[in-house]
Amino acid sequence: MNPLGLDDGLVRRLRAAGGTIAWRPARPARGGRPRGTVRVARLGDDEATVEIREEPSGATVEVDAGPVGAVVLLVEADRRGLPATLASRNGRAGAPFPNGSIVAAWGAASVAADARPTVHDLVELARYALP
Repeated sequence: MNPLGLDDGLVRRLRAAGGTIAWRPARPARGGRPRGTVRVARLGDDEATVEIREEPSGATVEVDAGPVGAVVLLVEADRRGLPATLASRNGRAGAPFPNGSIVAAWGAASVAADARPTVHDLVELARYALP
């Protein structure tokens, strides 16, 4: 087992998928100015917007709620270690993530949430994007 508590074969698949993600700059969001670096991750035919914020108190990674976003968060967790907090946020019109998002935070970064998913929840969602 690895630090994420996942099967080693699954971690190898996640790492392989992470290595094939195609990145491009994101269009400016209608819901306000981004607070960090915003890019779009493309894996196969699916995409997810990804916003990474590095602050003195810690780092946060927020992604579109979906399989590609879950892969991105799991790859980040493999690289950074387990996040201190996982959160999901409901979408709303005009928001930077209008269809909802999942956020992982490391360090003392605080995250408001509508729900608290687990790493297992991310794995189940990510499986839809894995080859």
